[in-house]
Amino acid sequence: MVKIAIDAMGGDFGPEPIVKGCLRALKKKSFEPILVGKKSEILSLLPKRYRDKISIVDADDVISMSDAATDAVKRKESTIYKAVELVKQGEADGVVSAGHSGATMTLATLRLGRLKGVSRPALVTLMPTKTGRRSIVLDVGANVDSKPEHLMEFAVMGGCYAEDLQKIKNPSIGLLANGEEASKGNEVTKAAFKMLQGYKGFVGNVEGSDIFNGSCDVITCDGFIGNLVLKSAEGVASTISQLIKDYIRKSPVAITGALLMRKVFRLLKKEIDYAEVGGAPLIGIKGCAIVSHGKSNARAIENAIYQAISYVDTGVNEHIISRLETLKQKEV
Repeated sequence: MVKIAIDAMGGDFGPEPIVKGCLRALKKKSFEPILVGKKSEILSLLPKRYRDKISIVDADDVISMSDAATDAVKRKESTIYKAVELVKQGEADGVVSAGHSGATMTLATLRLGRLKGVSRPALVTLMPTKTGRRSIVLDVGANVDSKPEHLMEFAVMGGCYAEDLQKIKNPSIGLLANGEEASKGNEVTKAAFKMLQGYKGFVGNVEGSDIFNGSCDVITCDGFIGNLVLKSAEGVASTISQLIKDYIRKSPVAITGALLMRKVFRLLKKEIDYAEVGGAPLIGIKGCAIVSHGKSNARAIENAIYQAISYVDTGVNEHIISRLETLKQKEV
């Protein structure tokens, strides 16, 4: 049975939503949760009937959002350090944390190590598209600067993720640039383009609009650009939602139409709600690490746990190693 270590103290709202999310997941999935955090606080939130189904690793130190990510390496008694260490020691298969994302990524990379053939791990996010199928974007924040070989690896890893976790046969893979022509892009993307030419599924350069129109399954970029894309998308969604509310308040005539469109708005909100995705996998490391939003509620933690279970069950890491080895052999 899959074992998931969960940083119980890392989120903005303390252990309550994290424990609740864990309990919700236990009702629907068979797995062994290991909650890492202040034992007394965790126990106070656990119904007695669940106490024999959940392991607790006591840890008082919590890496706060204001701490430097590198501090986590020294603070071996912290919740996230102990949670990652459980994966390293083979006592857990994956880790879920809504705490300091930089600390989670740093520890997962340094303590667990990278997969064979991977130079840099990448953070993956799923974006809604007009087709109803989510597009896969990586990297969205693990690497501020990337080399061409890193983008090539991201493309391969994203393709494996699409096949194994999203169940997309023969996913299309694009390189995010400022135009579709092969001549577009900067020096890094142009070099990455050449490396990916001929790779199964590679369709060349894609533009920002392709992330949302469903024309490409996997969109590859460096973490600086990817994070800007992610934050911009979140901002646009929030702004549109607020504009609709403001318009309804100002126009009584619009209320009738708004009532008819309520279901559509609810579905749209669900599509852009990070709680429905759960978190972003850090792909390319040995093991599994799901980085959740700091404001994660119980629903978000529940879905992050499902993500971790699926990641472990699919064997995507072995797939990545095999694909990269084959591609790099062709380059030699």
